[in-house]
Amino acid sequence: MTSGRRCSAATSPRNSQPCLRRRPMPRRERSGMSAGTSRLSETERASDGGSRYRLRDLFTPLDTLLVSGGDPRLALDPRERVSAYGCAALPEPEIWNFASSTASTISQAAYDRAARAREELMHKCLFDEVEIAFDARCEDMRDELRGHLQLSPRVDVVFSPSGTDSQLHALFLARAVLGAPPVTIVVGAEQTGSGTAHTARGHHFGAMTASGVAVRKDGAVAGLAGASLALPLCEGAPGIAMRADADAAVLHAVETTIAQGAPVLLQIMDSSKLGWRAPSAACLEEIARRWPRKVQIVVDACQARLGRRRLRAYLDRGYMVLMTGSKFFGGPAFSGALLVPKGLSRSLDRVQGIAPGIFDYAGRCDWPMAWTALRSRFERRPNFGQWLRWEAALAEIGSYYAVPGAFRAAMLAELAAGIDSMIALSPSLRAVPAALHTAGVDDEEFAHATIFPFTLLRDGKPVSIAETAAVHRALVRDMSEEVSGSAADRDVAAQRCLIGQPVRLGRQDETPQAVLRLCVGARLVTEAWSPDRTEAQRNVQHVLDRIAHVLVKIELLLDRGAAVAAPVKSAFEV
Repeated sequence: MTSGRRCSAATSPRNSQPCLRRRPMPRRERSGMSAGTSRLSETERASDGGSRYRLRDLFTPLDTLLVSGGDPRLALDPRERVSAYGCAALPEPEIWNFASSTASTISQAAYDRAARAREELMHKCLFDEVEIAFDARCEDMRDELRGHLQLSPRVDVVFSPSGTDSQLHALFLARAVLGAPPVTIVVGAEQTGSGTAHTARGHHFGAMTASGVAVRKDGAVAGLAGASLALPLCEGAPGIAMRADADAAVLHAVETTIAQGAPVLLQIMDSSKLGWRAPSAACLEEIARRWPRKVQIVVDACQARLGRRRLRAYLDRGYMVLMTGSKFFGGPAFSGALLVPKGLSRSLDRVQGIAPGIFDYAGRCDWPMAWTALRSRFERRPNFGQWLRWEAALAEIGSYYAVPGAFRAAMLAELAAGIDSMIALSPSLRAVPAALHTAGVDDEEFAHATIFPFTLLRDGKPVSIAETAAVHRALVRDMSEEVSGSAADRDVAAQRCLIGQPVRLGRQDETPQAVLRLCVGARLVTEAWSPDRTEAQRNVQHVLDRIAHVLVKIELLLDRGAAVAAPVKSAFEV
């Protein structure tokens, strides 16, 4: 790297070979490298030139970097080259994407931003240590995210490889705020990430951390283990519908826990995998009145389907907020963040001991620069994959909020009306009822649904979970050879498309069902926007036409039984 020209050539997004050779590494270190965050001792760092070792990681092909620095869910299938969510590491514009409740393929614009960001960091590293340049870039990203979300500079941002990692960060901070190990109460436990059942108890949610450390899944994270209570949102309701007594259930759980002498970390839902929100604002106000300083609330807003006014209101009330750039906003999976109100940040000054297990789930650059005492305890280990996924996500977030608010609201309203109508007219689909909350002024464009869950029917009865999963797998494949019929039918079956992964829902005394989801994401709005009203309306209609096409393909797969014949792939699990 002796010139800018060489740096540019070496970092071409499609370059398939690293520019510098690596020395052999022990197995432990290799596992860290695969996650984009090698774990070297101070002696090894010094003998290898410190920052220059980290710089070599940046020469890794961009598509490889984008799926590094995370847990095994990011791994690409060696044959299909897609993740467990059916997404490749490279842009695939030919795939229609209505899967933002799960994961989205990376857009060309987001990919290009990640490529530019890598080149810029490499250039800065010619004049400064990698860790210093990387730390400064992460701080700039915090400012950019706050700007897009219209948040106060007093709100702190903790970056992470995923929303699941952020849940462990929230638990770690809540223990400091509450002064004792809390009981975590999870609202909507069956409609949040699968790892929440583990992180709520301070347990490992996988067999490998993003920092490359092998752990025992569901084993205790040292210093964080505790109790948890799951409150499902479907319980007590007939069929698939949100329970009417959600507020009462939350209040009872909080009251019972505090009566037993434990503080509470209450994880509320806004919004769930099905687009539901609970508990109500009135319930939260009652909790604040009855149990001040005994309950810390963290909002599961990982879907990012809430207005910026409501987001600010949560933070103003002292709630922490979990979010990602990879759901509604459409950045590549995984990119997590924990938003922390300033009042809570001050509690960190009182932290004496640190749960040792948290060191495997964060590096120094993940914490805001203002948290000097806490940061000093963590390793300087840049996570390049996490960073680049956030660079891509910020491209999508910035583009979305550059679209006029009136258009965003109008388009989401029109899509909601159109999708509801299409699902209602389909003989093979049954819509899942919407949440019970009443939209308010702080919902902004999210006064309208952006997740549209439905079950699949045959002869008026729900199909099996296995067939629902098979339909989901078949949608992302060219199924024209498996569908007999007209040329028009084969054209429909040929189109590859992603929708939200099946959600398995089951209640006592009822047969479990699987729900599929059509999802509206930010990128649909961004790509449809035009200052020319006629062109913009034509673009919105084009999106609706594509959604109709997806629903027709589902009908064909059910009618012809082609979905059942689709190759089974374990990555597409319910």
